Amino acid sequence: MIFRRLDSSATRVRISPGEKKVMFSLFKTIFVKTVLGAMLCAAVCPMLSAQSALTQILQPGSKPSSAAASDPLNRTTPSGCVLGFLQAAQSGNYTLAAQYLQMSASRRQSEGEQTASELNSVLNSPAAASVRVGGFTQPEGTPQEGVPLGRQKLGTMSSGDVEADLELVRVSDPSAGKIWLVSSETLAKLPELYDQVEARQVENTLLPRLLGKRLGGMLVKHEIAGMPLWQWFALLLAAPIAAGVGWLVLALLGIPLRWWARRRGQADIANWRSVSAPAWLLTGTLAHQVFARDLGMPLLTRHYYFQFSNIALIIGAAWIAWRVVRWSLQRVRRRALAHGHAGTGSLMLLGERIVKAVIFIAGVYAVLDSLGFDMRTVLAGLGIGGLAIGFGAQQTIANLFGGVSVLGDEVIRVGDVCTFGDRTGTVEDIGLRSTRVRTDERTLLAIPNGTVATINVENLSRRDKILFKTKLGMRPETKADHMRFVLAELRRLLYSHPKIEGQSVRVRLVDISGTSLSIEVVSYILTRDFNEYAAIREDLLLRMMDIMEDAGSGLALPSQTLYLSRDAGLEKEKAENAAQKIAELRDSKSLPFPDHHEKDKAAFKGSIEYPPAESVSKRDDPAKK
Repeated sequence: MIFRRLDSSATRVRISPGEKKVMFSLFKTIFVKTVLGAMLCAAVCPMLSAQSALTQILQPGSKPSSAAASDPLNRTTPSGCVLGFLQAAQSGNYTLAAQYLQMSASRRQSEGEQTASELNSVLNSPAAASVRVGGFTQPEGTPQEGVPLGRQKLGTMSSGDVEADLELVRVSDPSAGKIWLVSSETLAKLPELYDQVEARQVENTLLPRLLGKRLGGMLVKHEIAGMPLWQWFALLLAAPIAAGVGWLVLALLGIPLRWWARRRGQADIANWRSVSAPAWLLTGTLAHQVFARDLGMPLLTRHYYFQFSNIALIIGAAWIAWRVVRWSLQRVRRRALAHGHAGTGSLMLLGERIVKAVIFIAGVYAVLDSLGFDMRTVLAGLGIGGLAIGFGAQQTIANLFGGVSVLGDEVIRVGDVCTFGDRTGTVEDIGLRSTRVRTDERTLLAIPNGTVATINVENLSRRDKILFKTKLGMRPETKADHMRFVLAELRRLLYSHPKIEGQSVRVRLVDISGTSLSIEVVSYILTRDFNEYAAIREDLLLRMMDIMEDAGSGLALPSQTLYLSRDAGLEKEKAENAAQKIAELRDSKSLPFPDHHEKDKAAFKGSIEYPPAESVSKRDDPAKK
């Protein structure tokens, strides 16, 4: 390792070959940080390019802004000004560091290096513990209460009874444009504050006495990357201590949580264990930061330390949120599927993916902000990029929201038989882009979710009962009383059948013109299974044929018939019996027109044996024998 010996009495610092190696190491560290930041920002660079392109389109005469590149010292923002000063002072180039101070040219020539050295000593002492460098990345400055425009307060430096604000002022430079400098008011209070800091040097603390004068002095006077050795050793020793503190906090917190988890079940214990690792990272990093705040690190090193430790906090928090979202939404999904809510389960799966994406994007945003990127520009780029993506992927977005709508409304579920337009089939899967249906022809039909959300969808599996509707065409020579007999018997048939809803029965003569006498039969069959419905329908149609045969009539043929022999006509005996029965009902004033009496309907219910006694189904079901 290469060390640099501090000499508080010197006003100028000469750079030795060993110190050049330290500077190279520091620059290499800064380069690695810049590369990492560039890698994190790679995802949003195309969006920033889109924003620039759109600006050129909207304002053809405008030129790209070069304010950030016009000042080689990067004094266009308050944070850039202070960081540039600290980096120049740490490398020993106080002539360059003086360029960050608000001084006249003559005074900067005579007193600039001395003033820069004193300011660097104050900023790297515990007196600047409340000074914050990061976060002031706006060229115009961040608005602060009580601070006028064009000025920025970064904190207060205090030592003993002397106190001064680290205040920056925005000025106009002929060659660099608008830049930020350390204000002359802060520099006016610097000599008195510097004297207080020098009187409270670390050499006068307990460290040399504890470690011995020689060892303690070496640890205090030698430094790496601008920070004394004893602070580096303290940070390293604090790492296992912070890890132990984090483990202890989690252990104490885990006692009631494990007790509660055992009462809820083993799954909750596994969920708690899944977040223990990121929680340990979070608590350990917080404990280490608490220790580092009281260590009195130099301002630049402290800035980099908190910058990267905050990234660890962000990773830990995002990790915990990721795990919590995963197991909580999976638990809700399992409950929904257990209760038969397949649509809610699919919606929970979609919601889990969306929330995880939001957590990842928020984590990347927080990391970029911690690294000092101007997130206003990034957000503007995201807005322009999102607009471009939205125009280019309208159908994809429509299908995505269509899938959310279908899953949320639960109009259709996996396994339902539905009609989509003129196609009917069984729903096999509801995805993010399309709904897949197995048709009656056993082909696989994929319908975009955007289309499903807009077309009329008929769910056949959600029927509580199935409509039975048919028309019977009687021969045109059928007499009125014969027709009355048929109508009465048909109604009695439907009222008597145990699988027919009595309130919905409608049997009416609807037409006597043409080549047949039309009877409309309407009722609901009390079943949801189509196969059972088909069997009941078949039974009803056969019984109706028996009724028409008993009436001595029959179904009218849809075509003309040419008789080559004498037509036997109606069966005389059956026709007379039917007419006799209607005459008896008429004489007893029991003619069932326009409908049967309510008492008769109640008496009819269940009088028909279904399935019939001769049916094979009777033999298989002992309860029906």
